Amino acid sequence: MYQIIIAMLVIGLGLILRDMAKIIFWGRKQAQDSLYEEHPQKERIEKYAGSFQKLANTFYSMPVHEDRLSTEETEEIFERLQTGICGRCARQAVCWKNRYFLTYRRGCEILAAMQDGDGEKLQSVQGELAGECLNGQRFMEAIRDQYLRARQNMMWNNRMIENRLAVAEQLNEVAHLMKRMAEEIYDITGVPRAMEEKVRKALRKEQVILKRMWTMDKPGEKKRYFLTMRARSGQCVTLRELEKKLSDLCGCPLVAEKDRRTILNGEYTTVLFTEDVNYKVLYGVARITKEEEMVSGDNYACACENGQFVICLSDGMGSGLEASRESETVVDLLEQFITSGFSRETAARMINSALVLQRGDGRFSTVDICSLDLYTGVCSFLKAGAASTFIRRDQWVETIASTSIGAGLMQQMDYDITSKKLYDGDYLVMLTDGVLDALPIHQEEETMREILLQVHGSSPKEIGRNILERVLSYSSYHAADDMTVLVAGIWKK
Repeated sequence: MYQIIIAMLVIGLGLILRDMAKIIFWGRKQAQDSLYEEHPQKERIEKYAGSFQKLANTFYSMPVHEDRLSTEETEEIFERLQTGICGRCARQAVCWKNRYFLTYRRGCEILAAMQDGDGEKLQSVQGELAGECLNGQRFMEAIRDQYLRARQNMMWNNRMIENRLAVAEQLNEVAHLMKRMAEEIYDITGVPRAMEEKVRKALRKEQVILKRMWTMDKPGEKKRYFLTMRARSGQCVTLRELEKKLSDLCGCPLVAEKDRRTILNGEYTTVLFTEDVNYKVLYGVARITKEEEMVSGDNYACACENGQFVICLSDGMGSGLEASRESETVVDLLEQFITSGFSRETAARMINSALVLQRGDGRFSTVDICSLDLYTGVCSFLKAGAASTFIRRDQWVETIASTSIGAGLMQQMDYDITSKKLYDGDYLVMLTDGVLDALPIHQEEETMREILLQVHGSSPKEIGRNILERVLSYSSYHAADDMTVLVAGIWKK
């Protein structure tokens, strides 16, 4: 009996220890799962974003851009006239006391004519003033001097306002980015326990040890899985080997994140696997520099990030080294922003703000962005002062035109946005102004459509060369401006 009791106590203690171990393990498991659910830092990041937003709103609430003199500025001009040229006139009391409203109205008419640039009105008022004022000519010269001084101050104030708005735009975009980062980072959650165990067992057969698995599966977005894993000691496993295995387990085609190491070794590393895209892109460029110039003012960049293939093309104002530097700055910043996760619109606005702060000489650069969703085939176009883009499909060509101005001229960036669905075998053709300007006047786009239907090639680069050669034939093979032709072909995987 004593032995039976001891055995029962041992068994009972074993069962208690087992249950305690389950509770502890499950508690740790829950703690890990809630790592991204409770996200205690999310509120702090959102507070930081709110601070940047409030600071931006402070700049937005400052005085706005002025195109005409304010009432206060007009009053100051008249006060200086009363104490200046009119203060030494014998009729000062008559004009500025007995006939104050008439004199004030006459002065306002003169200022309005100067601001409007209405020479005819100015001569008419000046003629009327000659019959009423003893020093009419000197009065006109004095009010003109005061107006030019006030106008210069207004221009400087407007420039300061533009700079403040540029800073506000930057702060506003940073606030939006921080909010989006807080939402995305903390949307990562652990996968269901059964699924994680299933993946762990399958990877064990491939000589891989899985430590942890998370997912980011948001409505309307593609699946993403994060796996912290390592190969067994002495083993090396390629990520390509794991892609097919994980695709079968997760029920969708998965590929490992690019720009990461391609082989697993004995050290734990976290790898992102994303749902594979449906389209692939090949592109090529043909370009020629303006005659007597050593450097092209056109620059471009291509990037593929998160299933988006993005092409950026910029044409700097003028030609030569200065134009090249300007367009290169635009393209480099666009590429940096887009690959960092900014939207096309955000990237374009931030670059425009930076150019407005940097420049004050009326120079600008065109912005031409094509962003192709490699999952759906939908291509989005953003154009600011850029030349038309063309889509060729079999024996049909569509034009994407723009009427907006370039970046760096105005604080509120003016750009055109549109979207088109592309299909297997389509070609996207982007150009700079120099290409279209070489074609017959008033028939540029029509001529380009004819050229696109006639040229052929085995690759996008060859097609681009053929297009550029046909364009040069219209200008006797003389390049009056920098020319760039960028061709991208889209195919189903």
